[in-house]
Amino acid sequence: MNPIRRAQIRRFKHNRLAYVSLVLFVIIFVLSMLAPLLANDKPLLVRHKGDWYVPVAKTYPETAFGGVFETEAMYLDPAVKELINAEGFMIWPPVRFADQTPSYAVSNYPAPPSSVNWLGTDDQGRDVVARLLYGFRISILFGLGLTLVTSVIGVLIGALQGYYGGWVDLFGQRLIEVWRGLPDLFMIIILVSLFSPSIWWLFAIMTVFGWMGLVGLVRAEFLRARNFDYVRAARGMGLSSGVIMRRHILPNALASSLSQLPFILTANIIALTSLDFIGYGLPPGSPSLGELVLQGKNNLDAPWLVLSAFFSLTFLLSLLIFIGEGLRDAFDPRGRT
Repeated sequence: MNPIRRAQIRRFKHNRLAYVSLVLFVIIFVLSMLAPLLANDKPLLVRHKGDWYVPVAKTYPETAFGGVFETEAMYLDPAVKELINAEGFMIWPPVRFADQTPSYAVSNYPAPPSSVNWLGTDDQGRDVVARLLYGFRISILFGLGLTLVTSVIGVLIGALQGYYGGWVDLFGQRLIEVWRGLPDLFMIIILVSLFSPSIWWLFAIMTVFGWMGLVGLVRAEFLRARNFDYVRAARGMGLSSGVIMRRHILPNALASSLSQLPFILTANIIALTSLDFIGYGLPPGSPSLGELVLQGKNNLDAPWLVLSAFFSLTFLLSLLIFIGEGLRDAFDPRGRT
């Protein structure tokens, strides 16, 4: 590994707050990806009459367990439980609710925390822990995907502007000035409201308005590096512009851009949360942090919803901020080795 990269990694690890935040974020990410195995209204495994079944991965009719209906078995139904437990057993996930499953243990919603619903239920009886797990998964995956796509577009445009300069740079700068002048939040709301709710349509619209985050930084790096001696030498050797940009300038530009990715991810998660909160984000009923915040706002007499929404969102965004600060310090060329 490059000695400079080793020094940067060492500086990041020496920042204990940033390093611990990265570990915690990875743990949250892994747990959210395993949400169907941690919170589900279907057992992980069923043993019945000597055979094994995997309900979380495959659909089984009630008749497979001695029932009378050909439809999918409802494993929380006391009758189905009795049929299975009479000649076998079920292994359940820690939380016996999926993101849309209403709680069977209470009749008045929202319900306070209990031994069944650890953080209570929302106003539709859905378990808050399950909604949090699935909400983290959607918010993080959406934010990561949006960050990756917009960053690639921003790096590409910034590289072209900085390397070629002239009219390419002039046109790009004027385009960015006009695009930045648009009220992007209002434009997203207007465009989203024109079509039926769709996560892919929302992703495309937010990509159109979110690609400018790295353009200025990458453009500056390419403007600075295009006249370096090693770049001039590469041109003199007959290397194409694409090869020079990709092999000789881009790695240095990406090193400085990497420290900005957690901040861009934070902004994207906040944007998605804001749109969900005002009703222009993910399709209705989708588990998300913004929907949980809305639940807290609409049910101020249910403090468990307010506290769950506040602490979950604050904790996630704080981790990303600490990671970004650590990366920025680690990739600072003035940092100590």
